[in-house]
Amino acid sequence: MVNFRVQRAILVAIVAAVLVRALLPYLDAGAFIVRAAGLSVGVSGRLASARAYATTRRDLAPIATRHGAVPARLYQPSSFSRTVLLVPGVHMDGIDETRLVGMAEDLAETGYAVVTVAPPDLRRFQITPANTDVIEDAARWIAAQSDLAPDGRVGMVGISFSGGLSIVAAGRDALRDRVAFVMSFGGHGDLGRVMHYLTTGQTPALPADPTAGGVVAGAGSMHILPPHDYGVTVVLLTFADHVVPAEQVAPLRAAILVYLTASSLTLVDMTRANAEFARARTVGDGLPEPSRTMMRHVNDRAVDTLGPLLARVVDGITAHPDVRAMSPEQVPPPAAPVFLLHGSEDTVIPPIETVMLATHLRAHTRVTGLLSGLITHAEVDKSAALGDVWALTRFWRALMSS
Repeated sequence: MVNFRVQRAILVAIVAAVLVRALLPYLDAGAFIVRAAGLSVGVSGRLASARAYATTRRDLAPIATRHGAVPARLYQPSSFSRTVLLVPGVHMDGIDETRLVGMAEDLAETGYAVVTVAPPDLRRFQITPANTDVIEDAARWIAAQSDLAPDGRVGMVGISFSGGLSIVAAGRDALRDRVAFVMSFGGHGDLGRVMHYLTTGQTPALPADPTAGGVVAGAGSMHILPPHDYGVTVVLLTFADHVVPAEQVAPLRAAILVYLTASSLTLVDMTRANAEFARARTVGDGLPEPSRTMMRHVNDRAVDTLGPLLARVVDGITAHPDVRAMSPEQVPPPAAPVFLLHGSEDTVIPPIETVMLATHLRAHTRVTGLLSGLITHAEVDKSAALGDVWALTRFWRALMSS
């Protein structure tokens, strides 16, 4: 007969094995956050490295979409169970954007195969229905590849405006049954509502309890701050044809693109960024009125002046079919689980978008939402409270189990 000490040792071993099995997914989620936040030092860094899969990166043949073939890149870990389509926000560098590359690598090291695709209009700083079509077509292509999606399903992660557009795509009839989960990282629920915020600084009233819609508030609270000048400038680019004479639209948009290019360069090369900011002023000064004044507001980052000039135009088109078609709250919802992650002080797309979208979607599908102090607009910031780290770890653990 097995004696008591042996029985106890077996019991302890079983309990330890169960605990390890239960805790490993949280360890993997935490390791992802450590890598994403650039905290890979000390004990946490060693643990994150120990749990990281070896990965390879290669460019794929361009993926055919209804708006032309688009470049694609595959980040493939040594072992994976799910492929994720990762789509950047509004940025000229597309799949080469530094933060997107970092997130793709971090996800791959966590055990996902990752395919990155950038809709061409987003690279041109344009938010259009074509972006949603490209996301849908790319996701359908992945789901049809037996080596990438053995079960015929794909995960979807969209950053910034691509977050809301990915949810829209995931709800379309041709894709909805092929989606394992869809995640919006700093995305929108209603595009017209976001444009109203960017031009006025106004949002619907803050809910007394953001958790009422199923959104966890993390260790921080939700704050609505004045909008970022980058977002207001993208709105002007989009609606330039509504605010200046027809013959001035193309020159004004060209000047705005110089400024937005400079803004993008601030993340990687301040010398080039400053040179482009100076060029934006020179180009703007050469425009006729009223474009010259509009561009001066852009260069001066005069959100309080430029916003009201655009507000009437923006509010007049919120019911336009194209705007509604790009708003997750206005179209059929996905059948797959939805994950909503948002910075609690986001000034491009306000965090109330996640609260309102979660409230809307929870009647249709499983929704997991988090407002986090660890997130800025669409990236992880390493200065955060322990409570935010734990909340984000639980969020990623839930996503990884989908």
